[in-house]
Order: sequence, then structure tokens, then C-alpha cells
Amino acid sequence: MSTRQASGSDEPRIEHRDQLAAPMQAGEKPASAWRIGTEHEKLVYKTTDHRAPSYGEQGGIRDILMSMRQFGWAPVEEAGPSGKVDVIAMSGQDGTISLEPAGQLELSGAPLETLHQTCAETGRHLTQVKTVGEDCNVGFLGLGMWPDKAREDLPVMPKQRYEIMMRHMPRVGSLGLDMMLRTCTIQVNLDYSSEADMVKKFRTGLALQPLATALFANSPFTEGKPNGFLSYRSHIWSDTDPHRTGMLPFVFEDGFGYDRYVDYMLDVPMYFVYRDGKYHDAAGLSFRDFMKGELSILPGELPTESDWWDHLSTAFPEVRLKSFLEMRGADGGPWNRICALPALWVGLLYDETALDAAWDLVKDWSMEEREVLRNAVPAQGLDAAIPGGGALRDLAREVLDIAHAGLAARGRLNSMGDNETGFLNPLRQIVDSGKVPAQVLLDKYHGEWGRDISRIYEESF
Repeated sequence: MSTRQASGSDEPRIEHRDQLAAPMQAGEKPASAWRIGTEHEKLVYKTTDHRAPSYGEQGGIRDILMSMRQFGWAPVEEAGPSGKVDVIAMSGQDGTISLEPAGQLELSGAPLETLHQTCAETGRHLTQVKTVGEDCNVGFLGLGMWPDKAREDLPVMPKQRYEIMMRHMPRVGSLGLDMMLRTCTIQVNLDYSSEADMVKKFRTGLALQPLATALFANSPFTEGKPNGFLSYRSHIWSDTDPHRTGMLPFVFEDGFGYDRYVDYMLDVPMYFVYRDGKYHDAAGLSFRDFMKGELSILPGELPTESDWWDHLSTAFPEVRLKSFLEMRGADGGPWNRICALPALWVGLLYDETALDAAWDLVKDWSMEEREVLRNAVPAQGLDAAIPGGGALRDLAREVLDIAHAGLAARGRLNSMGDNETGFLNPLRQIVDSGKVPAQVLLDKYHGEWGRDISRIYEESF
């Protein structure tokens, strides 16, 4: 989740609705300027007893963050709910290291030109956190969800916005606190050249997001036992907050573009407003009222551009639009699959021929068929039925072939002369094996682990 580093109190105010599409319009770039931004979260545990460390304890989350200074990272501070100033993130050349609500550690990577650079960035980060982990006696798990922790087992990080969100979540769904406290994801942020290009990429990415969920499904355990799902993280979104999640049917309707997405975001209730270093609780209030100067908690005040940017970050659909498109369907995972997710989407969306071919596969699906597939995938993975017959694994082969061709056409080579297609290999292996990552873990749980979930901590990140 994004980390606010400055107050917007001195910024120009938003006075007209036309201003709300400006961030999306500003995201338009020529293909030569398209970049790849990869975000990945990991679970942090103490190696002595596998518990989740608190923020302030010795060797806890704050110490982990501050230890990253040895690699050139600089602290970002915020006053916590108690008023005490805390380190909530680290900023550096490779992006931002930030805290999720229960101490999950996230790298929001820098915008990079090639997958080779993306994977090098990921490798640097994991090397750094493992070094810090040895000093702080912590380890890291690449999973989509805590396999053995109840909500009450987990600490809450001292970020004001999380306090507001945690109060609000139970009002709108039964699983929102699980989303905040117990899950991890991999996400890819990608560019577009025009409104029409954004629309085509949004539609293709949204229709194929269930495939990414299946390929990366990696959250089959809840509180030490199988939960009946392959991606319980994905299932959690079905009962988090109906106002800000889902497959967004309007994206596939005629006339979709920036303006229609603005309408959607104006319908999404607010969480907070940031002023002078403090998050004000605006949960459930309307951004439309804010634009009229009628927000009850700040009467007479108009929103800033940063307020709107904050609001754009509080919707959680399968694909999200800000000044770039975010692909949001994948569970957290180990190093090689972190690199595979951007490979999938770059291969599909950054080559025009590949984008056309991918859209052709899904353009005739009805909205009902898309919803059925999305709802089936968390439990069934690649075995889920696709519109027109067959299983998702059959579509996966076609999609990976298209992504491979798209990456080959990009022709981005490393120093050894290799193009980017090799980053798809982990996904090929998943499809060829017939088992998504969660099924491999379940086999181990019922086999060599003897149903001892603690054995999962022996898995390499």
C-alpha cells in the first residue's frame, strides 16, 4: 500500500470534476517510455519460534527497517496513532520498502525498462533482507497468506491510516481484516500510450486476471490446516468491501475510459484525509461531498490533488487504474515467481500483436462468464472451467505462448544475449506439472510434513 511522505495542505485545490482525470491522462507515455514496476510482499517471522515480530521489540520490524540503512536506504517517518513519530518505510534507488498492516514487508520497486533489471532489483532486495534477517533473527516466507496465524496472533503497525481502515473493515465485510493482516501479494504496474490503449490493456488484464490468480495460487492454509482453497487470499476479496473490489463490469461496456473510471472512484466511499501530518477518519464519507466543500470532518475545505491520489489508492479491484495500470491478482511467492508475474503481463500487454491475440481469446466472454471464472479459481485453480468449454489450464498454454512471443518481439537482451522469455519458465513448469504452487504445498502437508504446518518454515523464500 502506498506510503504518503508529505502533506497536501499547500497544494492547489480540486474545484472541477475535469481535474479528476488528470492523473490518468498524465500517465500516457510513448512505448519507448513504458516501464515495469513490480511490488512484492513477504511474511516476516522470528526464527526462534515462528511468531510475527512486533514493531518495537528488539529485532522487530522497526529494527529491520533501520538495518536497511547499511544498503543506502533512508527512513521515512510518520506520527503514529499515539502521536509518536515512527519509521514507516525506507526510501532508496530501488524504490520504497514499506509496511503492510501486520508487518508484512513490501518492496515497491522502481520503474524499470526491462525484466532483466526487474529481476536484478528483486535479487538485490532479497539478498539485503536476508542479511538483515540474520542480524535480527527473522526469516521471510513467500506465501499468499499466513499459514498458521490467527488475527489475534498478529501485531498491528503504527500507521494512522491502518487504524482507520481496521475500524471500518468489519462494517462492510467479514474478511477485510484478514486481507489487511494475513495476506501477501505480488503486483505489477504497467504503462499505456493513450486512453484507447489503457482501455484495451485494462480489459485484457481484467479478463485474464483469474489466470494469474490460478498460476500464482499459494495460500491453501488457514490457522494450520487446509482451508479448502488454493488461493484463499483471492477468496478473501469476495467479502472485504463490495464498494471497492471485484471485476468491474463497466470496464467492458461501450464508452469506458478515464471519465467512467472517475465515476467509479467517486462512488467508492472514502477512508481518510491527510492534513498536516495526520490522517483524519473519513470512512464511509463521499468524495463528491468533499468536492463541494461539504465533507463533515473538514467543512468548507476542498480536496487537493494528493487527496484524490490517496483516494485512488483505496479501491482494490482486480486491476486498478491510477497513472498506470496495476495487475493485482497474484498471491505472494518465492523469488523466481516474483520475476515471472511481470514477465507474463509485459509479454501480453507491451507488444501490440500479443495484446491483440490475448484480447481475441477473451473478448467474446460475457460478464457472467467472467464472474463465474473469477469465483471458481480460488478453489479450483487451473481446473476451473472456461467459457466455451475446457479448463483454465488449456487457456494457460495459449496465453503463455502469446506472452512468450510478445517478450521475444520486444528483443530486450541482457549482457549474455538472452531475451526476456526465460522469466516465463516457472509458469510453464506449473502448467506442465498440472499443479499450482498451493497444490504442491498441500501434497507436502499430507505427505512428508505429516500434517505439521511448521514444516512450511523450512521452505526457501
